[in-house]
Amino acid sequence: MIGANISSKSAAAIDRAKEQGRSALICYLPAGYPDVQASIDAGIAMAANGADLIEIGIPYSDPVMDGPVIQAATTEAIANGFRVESVFDVVAGITAATAGTGVAVLVMTYWNPVLRLGVDEFGRRLAEAGGAGLITPDLIPDEAAEWMTASDKYGLDRVFLVAPSSSPERLQNTVAASRGFVYAVSIMGVTGARTAVSSTAEKLVADTHAAGAERVCVGLGVSHADHVREIAAYADGVIVGTALVSAMRDGGEPAVAALTKELSTGLSPAGKETDQPS
Repeated sequence: MIGANISSKSAAAIDRAKEQGRSALICYLPAGYPDVQASIDAGIAMAANGADLIEIGIPYSDPVMDGPVIQAATTEAIANGFRVESVFDVVAGITAATAGTGVAVLVMTYWNPVLRLGVDEFGRRLAEAGGAGLITPDLIPDEAAEWMTASDKYGLDRVFLVAPSSSPERLQNTVAASRGFVYAVSIMGVTGARTAVSSTAEKLVADTHAAGAERVCVGLGVSHADHVREIAAYADGVIVGTALVSAMRDGGEPAVAALTKELSTGLSPAGKETDQPS
C-alpha cells in the first residue's frame, strides 16, 4: 500500500501520552474564531496547558453535526471574514509556536470545503503548514479514494469516525482506512457539552479496538475533568470541543487556557496533573 510506512504525528502524540501512563487530551476550536490571530493564540495556549493534539475546525455554512455553541462560533468567524485558506495560517501559527513539543495539529472539516479547494491542493498546503492530517466527519472510507491518495502523497493522517450505530463491517473498514487514530462518537446527535458521558462509549471503544484499531479517541459531550477521567479509563484519547468554544466565547484565551489545564487533571488514573514535556 502506498504510504504504509508514513510516520503519523497523531499516533506519536497519543503514544507519548501513553508512555506517561495516561490518555491523550485532544482540544478543538474553530479556525478564525473570533479572528485568525485569536484562534492561533488560543491553540498555543491549549498546547501549553496540557493538550496533546489540537483540532482546528473549518467554519462551514451547513454544519450538520455541530450543536448551537459551535454553530454560533463558526457563523461569527465567517461573518468576520474567515476564508478556507485561512486555516493554513492558523495551523502554521500553532505548529511554529509548538515545534519540538510533540503536539499534533489536525484540521477537522466537512468534506465540501476540501473539494472546493481541491483535494490534492488541500493536502499539499496542510502538509506545508505542518498539519498532522484531517478529521472528516461526513466522509466515509468508501467515498474517500481521492483523499486516501492525497494523504499518502503528503504524509497526512486520515481520521474517520465510528458511532454506536456502526456495523462490525463498518468498524473494520473504518479502522483499516484510518491513520493516526479512530474517532469514536460517543452519542448519536449533534455536538454539545453534556452532564454525563454516554454509557455506549466504552463498548464502542472496545469494539473498535477489537476491529484492529491501535488508538481510539472519544468525543462528543465531554465538558469537565470528571468526564475526562471517566473516558481516560478505557480510551486512548479524550476529545473536548463545545466546552472550550464556550470558554473562548466567554473569556477568550485565558479562559481556554484555564479550562484546558483543568481538563488535563482528569488524564491520569489518580486525577493528578501530568507533567507535559516542554
